[in-house]
Amino acid sequence: MLCPMPSFTTLLPPQLLPIVMLVASNVFMTFAWYGHLKHKSAPLVLAIFASWGIAFFEYCLAVPANRFGSEVYSTAQLKTMQEVITLLVFAGFSVLYLKEPLGWNHLVGFAFISAGAFFIFHKF
Repeated sequence: MLCPMPSFTTLLPPQLLPIVMLVASNVFMTFAWYGHLKHKSAPLVLAIFASWGIAFFEYCLAVPANRFGSEVYSTAQLKTMQEVITLLVFAGFSVLYLKEPLGWNHLVGFAFISAGAFFIFHKF
């Protein structure tokens, strides 16, 4: 197998497994997309190749997460979950790694996106 696949697929409930994998994949992707901003003196081509290397591991988690998740969630639910997880991971990354504060406007925007997620997961 090309991607290193974790063997915990039978240890977590099927509803939780894709969430855990999507959180982990988002950590990798956030570093791939934004981690180089802390090292702007590095050549751009180096940042690109380093990001591709990091993104490989993100894909090794995100693709199976969506495959496993499609057994218990709809595609719209998986995509919505991905977006909310992305915002949460990015918010933490921005504050903790990049040392950029989040303002009230960011929090309000994130809250609106989370409200949208509520409607995706509930049938009325």
